[in-house]
Amino acid sequence: MSNARISVGLLAGLLLTGAAAAADWVALFNGRNLDGWSVHSGTATYHVEDGVIVGTAVLGSPNTFLCTNKEYGDFILEFEVKVDTELNSGVQIRSQIAPEDMVLRFVHEGKPMERRIPRDRVYGYQVEIAANSPNAGNIYDEARRAVFLDDFSSKPEAQRAFRDGEWNRYRVEARGESIRTWVNGVACADIRDSMTLKGIIGLQVHSVPKEKFKPYQVRWRNLRIRQLR
Repeated sequence: MSNARISVGLLAGLLLTGAAAAADWVALFNGRNLDGWSVHSGTATYHVEDGVIVGTAVLGSPNTFLCTNKEYGDFILEFEVKVDTELNSGVQIRSQIAPEDMVLRFVHEGKPMERRIPRDRVYGYQVEIAANSPNAGNIYDEARRAVFLDDFSSKPEAQRAFRDGEWNRYRVEARGESIRTWVNGVACADIRDSMTLKGIIGLQVHSVPKEKFKPYQVRWRNLRIRQLR
């Protein structure tokens, strides 16, 4: 076989490999509407605006989550987010939605604990999104252990990775017990935890105290996921 044919065959193979790799990524949001998603836990509102999901705080609402109807186990998740500096937010991963009032029992730092979860409450791992915070990019255990699962005190670059008032790029890798995050290309959380290995993805609009209330907003765009198994 001639070198020309070998080169053509190699090029074709590389192109097919590249196309397959690109095809592994799937958009979580179609850019037009919220098909495939549902709202849980609160009454904050979500709508689509110029290809962006916009979440808006509502007076008197508890934390609210726009959740995928599908569950995910091992994956790489990427998205961009911009949040009003007064509003806390986050993205749930491998999280659950309580089907009824329930009590969770678990062991934390060697101590048995329990947590009462009301019906429809979203709980589980949350990738933190917050301005003026040293924990943006950390993993918070929403409505369950209610603690950050990594210690950022010795990670000054992670503490400074989030850019207030700007679009921020997040990357989340969940592989077995390992969960890692990056914000704007900076390595942030790196934990091993096996409490939940599969669940929904949810976009949070945090509650706002009555005395500080305004209809603050958070925006997400370019949400895509690559399932690893």
